Amino acid sequence: MGKDISRIESNDKITGNAKYNADYTAPNLLYSKIVTSPYAHAEIISIDTGDAAKAPGVQAVLTGEYFTGLYGQILGDRPVLAAGKVRYYGEPVALVVAYSELEAIQAALRIKVEYRPLTVVNSLAAALKPDTPLIHENLGFYSHVVPEVYPEPGSNIAHRVKIRKGNMEQGWAKSEVIVEGQVVLPQSDHAAMETRSAIVEILQDGRIIVHSATQGPFAVKHLMSTLFSLDMGKIIVKTGLVGGSFGAKTTVQAELLAYLGSRAAGGRPVKVTNTREEDIISAPGHIGVEAIIKLGATKAGKIMAAEMIYFLDCGAYTDSSPTMAKAIAGACTGPYKVLNVQCDAVAVYTNHPYVTAYRGFGHGELTFAVERMMDKLAAALEMDPLELRLLNAIAPGDSSPTREKLYASNLGNVTACIQKLKGLIRWEEGQVTRVGKNLIRAKGLGCFWKTSSSPVNAISGAILSMNRDGSINLNCGVVELGQGTKTALAQIAAEKLNMDIDKIHVAMEVNTEVCPEHWKTVASKSTYMAGRAVLEAANELIRELKSVGAIALRCPPEDLAVGNSRVHLNYDPGFYVEFKDIAHGFRYPNGNAMGGQIMGRGSYIMTRLSTLDPSTGYGKPGPGWTVGCQAVEVELDSRDFTYKILRAATVIDVGKAINPKNVRCVLRSGMCMGLSLASREELVFDQDARVLNPQLRTYKLIRFGEQPEYLIELVETPQLDAPYGQRGVGEHGLIGMPAALANALSAAAGTDLDRLPLTPEAIWKAKIGGSQ
Repeated sequence: MGKDISRIESNDKITGNAKYNADYTAPNLLYSKIVTSPYAHAEIISIDTGDAAKAPGVQAVLTGEYFTGLYGQILGDRPVLAAGKVRYYGEPVALVVAYSELEAIQAALRIKVEYRPLTVVNSLAAALKPDTPLIHENLGFYSHVVPEVYPEPGSNIAHRVKIRKGNMEQGWAKSEVIVEGQVVLPQSDHAAMETRSAIVEILQDGRIIVHSATQGPFAVKHLMSTLFSLDMGKIIVKTGLVGGSFGAKTTVQAELLAYLGSRAAGGRPVKVTNTREEDIISAPGHIGVEAIIKLGATKAGKIMAAEMIYFLDCGAYTDSSPTMAKAIAGACTGPYKVLNVQCDAVAVYTNHPYVTAYRGFGHGELTFAVERMMDKLAAALEMDPLELRLLNAIAPGDSSPTREKLYASNLGNVTACIQKLKGLIRWEEGQVTRVGKNLIRAKGLGCFWKTSSSPVNAISGAILSMNRDGSINLNCGVVELGQGTKTALAQIAAEKLNMDIDKIHVAMEVNTEVCPEHWKTVASKSTYMAGRAVLEAANELIRELKSVGAIALRCPPEDLAVGNSRVHLNYDPGFYVEFKDIAHGFRYPNGNAMGGQIMGRGSYIMTRLSTLDPSTGYGKPGPGWTVGCQAVEVELDSRDFTYKILRAATVIDVGKAINPKNVRCVLRSGMCMGLSLASREELVFDQDARVLNPQLRTYKLIRFGEQPEYLIELVETPQLDAPYGQRGVGEHGLIGMPAALANALSAAAGTDLDRLPLTPEAIWKAKIGGSQ
């Protein structure tokens, strides 16, 4: 524990030997091409597939009439292929399956679709108007995949979460200074290096083999079983290494298309791999948010009241947006003590591409909103922004917006993070400094917190099995996305068993037929959940080792300990038996044997979580928080509003750093992603809600030469119910970066920047009073 261990899959990745889903091929593999809608909202009058079906190499052509069932993660509102009408530009309306990719593309071009355009709902404001067109006329009749979803029929509101804490009337009465503002964050794309990809084959015995680049192999299995009325035991999902995801591959989409394609083509394996353009316009992206925040405080700076409404642009279908609304509402105040809170988080349908989880799961958006208002409150109070945050930092003994009681264990230390950041970025030098006639340097900061919004009964399992040489196989359902969880789990097992980590062999591929179930690799909770399962499995393994070791050493099991791949007397390590001599049973000199292969099994289920009360938001959404503080230093040219990001800093309470170097790498990657998102990323729509920048040459990302200096420091306040006290950090490097950058640029430009992305043009428009 606490050592810088190289990730166990690193060698395969850096040598190019790592295999990803799109690398899979087979002699009888069929290829597919989706046909997408050129309209964001239109009735489908007819689809003529006759010419396509006769094209060379074509094995099947499917439309929405082939399968009419609806599905979704939370609300069953989405078809596999559009039927009756399309609801976003890029929505799949047909699928062609052929011998080759070229033949599938050529056949797809022969499909003729007649549409009748409908009025497009191209913004949150338009979606919320009383007389606006309904995107889902049958909203009240959709199946509720989970009970806690509350669509509002006759409107474009898919779900609403309410937080009601304290007494707002008293809060406002005690507020001597009040600030209010609106922030806007556009939809954007995950831009993972690997696009979505799935291959499905239906075997003659009825088994269904799914190769998928997914964060949730078991979620794929469960959804396919439910949607298509299949025997769950016959669905086998295999996931190897995933080339980036950031939440993008929590959604089940390509797998369903591939399954229907295989079913229509006699069971042969069918491959669905998105092009980059398809990945941007057809698959789900990153949510857009508009929020109105109002804060009240005393003249001394203590926050008395917070009133908030967050509107989530979930696009044409809900996917995970209701859960994101829950996450935003549950953490709506940021890591600050606020006794009186009123918050609504509303998931709203538009004719934009639908959205799914994105690194931070709504917390980057709420943090941007809250931290911009914190800087405005500091300005109104004529108070140092850092000192305002220190004054209001949430602490053990306080409660969350959902009225969950907070302790050092389940919260961490926000104050320590702010204090350490203060020195790290040399805040005492001043927030704004002129370094030339036209150059202005400025610092901005923002605090963040996050807990998971997992199902109250999310589970994880692990199996440890011994090889004859005394080494151990570790098998679990966690997907390796580049976050290093499998390495961390190996470290946990090695620490518990007091043995060399090189003797822990982790199965990298997840195979739902042989792996114990893991809910999903999401929410920065895989190490927590699977780590608990690994510890339980290790404890069982130790009991078995002591039981068989006691026979070999002729002593009671309670007199034994394990370490260095041996079972030994706890008071005399020199009296021992090697793991390898008992791993598959112990043999007496006369040939008698007993014991068998030693194995350990462990499982974990989320405990003491609760759903949120629909009227007040009262409840416990997650097992613990990760808190931190981030800052950015910029250099702005006041002539053209171009800028350089000089430094970016993070101080975070990690509980316990299992692998400090990997923690810093994961945080740095999140910081980079957050700066890219804040400074340039957005989906650009025309008046008809068509995406105008669906390629990486037009959808801009931060480049290597634009990287700032990254500063990272760790605080360690153990979470007592987590493996060795660790806290999740996978998403957290991103969360506060947009807010910190906006606060720095607002200080440098001398104007409020409340909309992302923060391009030079946007700063110029805000400065001169033009429209953004």
